[in-house]
Amino acid sequence: MTCTVDLADLLAPPAGSRMRRREFIFGAGTSSYQIEGAVSADGRVPSIWDTFCATPGKVLRAENGDVACEHYRRWPEDVDLLAEMGVDAYRFSIAWPRVLHADGRTNPRGLDFYKRLADRLAERGIHAFVTLYHWDLPQHLEDRGGWLNRDTAYRFADYADLMSRTLSGRVSAWTTLNEPWCSAYLGYGNGHHAPGHQNTRWATQAMHHLLLAHGLALPALRANDPAAKVGIVANIGPGYPANDTDTDRRAAALFDVYQNGWVLDPLLKGQYPELLWQLWKGCEPLALAGDMDVIGRPIDYLGLNYYSRSVLRAKGADDFEWVRQAGAEHTTMDWEVYPQGLQDILLAFHGRYPNLPPIYITENGMSSADKVDADSVDPIDDGQRQSYLKRHFAACSRAMDEGVDVRGYFIWSLLDNFEWAYGYERRFGLVHVDFETQRRTWKRSALAYAAFLRERAEETA
Repeated sequence: MTCTVDLADLLAPPAGSRMRRREFIFGAGTSSYQIEGAVSADGRVPSIWDTFCATPGKVLRAENGDVACEHYRRWPEDVDLLAEMGVDAYRFSIAWPRVLHADGRTNPRGLDFYKRLADRLAERGIHAFVTLYHWDLPQHLEDRGGWLNRDTAYRFADYADLMSRTLSGRVSAWTTLNEPWCSAYLGYGNGHHAPGHQNTRWATQAMHHLLLAHGLALPALRANDPAAKVGIVANIGPGYPANDTDTDRRAAALFDVYQNGWVLDPLLKGQYPELLWQLWKGCEPLALAGDMDVIGRPIDYLGLNYYSRSVLRAKGADDFEWVRQAGAEHTTMDWEVYPQGLQDILLAFHGRYPNLPPIYITENGMSSADKVDADSVDPIDDGQRQSYLKRHFAACSRAMDEGVDVRGYFIWSLLDNFEWAYGYERRFGLVHVDFETQRRTWKRSALAYAAFLRERAEETA
């Protein structure tokens, strides 16, 4: 595989950027249900996503994660991809249903899979950034109430204890939860994700128990694996008023607490934002004495997933609606491409939270309609993705120049995979996957990423 400087320039950060320093971590990410497949293999029990996918009308074309990218069997090949790409770190998640039986017994075969994966990453010099919960809750816990049941938070702490004892010394950074906003709102509020409930009051209670689970897990993670960092990952996005009016500025403020403050204020301020309860009157969760102290326990880093911005217009006194920007660049998810939003929100958090910990951009990337052209020199020339990443790298670099402490950047995702309710139609991968043959093909963005990382290694040697 030949990589040139010109190829590296397709998505490299600006010359002189702090992101080019050797200590800055570059990586790629995946999640268990989206890539592993093998949903009935070696003692894995059903998850809420297995159930959701089997429910008619929930997933595009009735697709599911039964096979996905066959990563459970092809993981050595995928680690080789990471090593050849030259990434510093790999962000992946553990499937809770794969490591614990419904009766609470551990599943040695599931644990062995993740031990082998972590060991192979270490052999290849790749740091493991491990997410404990990327949405695949065991179905037997959902049958007992899922995240509406406070007991699930304690079962999560037990699970975190198990995994941090099992993988102690193999992990560079632990993430408790990926995007609790999605688990709470999409899972319990509007039903777009598993388990598919539609009740705002349930969403706020689910969020409280998710954040409580995060806080309850931290002591075991620190005790069992003291050399590893511990943190949480939030999906964030800036909101902009559609018009320069008081009503639309209020709409943008309401969106900000709904999208960002709902998660970050409890973690970093020890309280939910009051404005949230003007948006959702009477939907405050039941919280017990001491809960906010547990939720607000210190973390070593904050992971932020950024894809796009929102433009908001007032919809009555205490509500908002989204305004699509006609003529703007969009991805196949119909998300506006707006790199400036990453810089804006990093600077906003930098000013809002005096105790903001170091940041990792744990997801950034885009979906496109990538197809293999066997007759082309570059079988998949995903030009929009290359441009997208280069512009977002530049936005992150500008925020760092203004004082934001960003330590790493993970592209989403390593592989085309199961994109939740959208099935296999939306492709986010640096590497194309033919889901019929499981053949992996490097896209030009992956080639460019590898070229940049090789160039940086040479510059910093």
